[in-house]
Amino acid sequence: MRCPGQDSRYWKHDAIFDSKCPECGTEIEFFKDQTTCKCKNCGKQVINPRMDFGCASYCQYAEQCMGELPPELLANRDDLMKDRVALRMKMHFRKDFKNVGQATKVARFAAKIAPEEGAVPAVVLCAAYLHNIGAKPAAGSDTPVTSEMMEKEAVRLGREILESLRAKEEMTEEVLAILDHIFHPGEDENLNFKCVNDALNIYKLQIANKETPLTQAELDTALQSDFMTDSGRELAGTSVIIK
Repeated sequence: MRCPGQDSRYWKHDAIFDSKCPECGTEIEFFKDQTTCKCKNCGKQVINPRMDFGCASYCQYAEQCMGELPPELLANRDDLMKDRVALRMKMHFRKDFKNVGQATKVARFAAKIAPEEGAVPAVVLCAAYLHNIGAKPAAGSDTPVTSEMMEKEAVRLGREILESLRAKEEMTEEVLAILDHIFHPGEDENLNFKCVNDALNIYKLQIANKETPLTQAELDTALQSDFMTDSGRELAGTSVIIK
């Protein structure tokens, strides 16, 4: 079975087109299913400008279909995964806008912290989107919901989601290691965990400040005791408004 987008039986008149080589300007003829083509004039390997590589983050045939992709594009597959994870999170919570909003806001903060700290954005953002994924099943339990229950359920559901999207095993395990104790950080956490922790703490501080306005002293104490990165601490200082 071939992807319909790459099967010539489904092609239309624009399936073959010309594109200029970015190196020398020579016209290069592309078939729509070609990932790259070598310029006959200068020898540069040119990437197909009309091919959408986003499907490579989840399609089970990606390795067969895109095996000719240059290393720099294959390296982006993990980064594309975060968008698929975000969609699965929203599908899971459906109309539970509170939990969708929490995951989205935490991921937004994480997206600002991770690059500043030199963490792995794909791991940090996937963990941020999934950090509260265990809230809904845990809420349906007959016993009082604890953070430990949410963490355990998040690991179970997180594994299901990441494996169904065919995330790399190494990436899956790194994300699950964060979800395993995201509400119970230890003293010796890795950089990816620290970024998610700080993003979550910014969200918590904003909620607390909205319910009962914090004093500057209370905010300063939280910044020193709860945050693990300088970038997270700085972002929290500008994101939590003290009146």
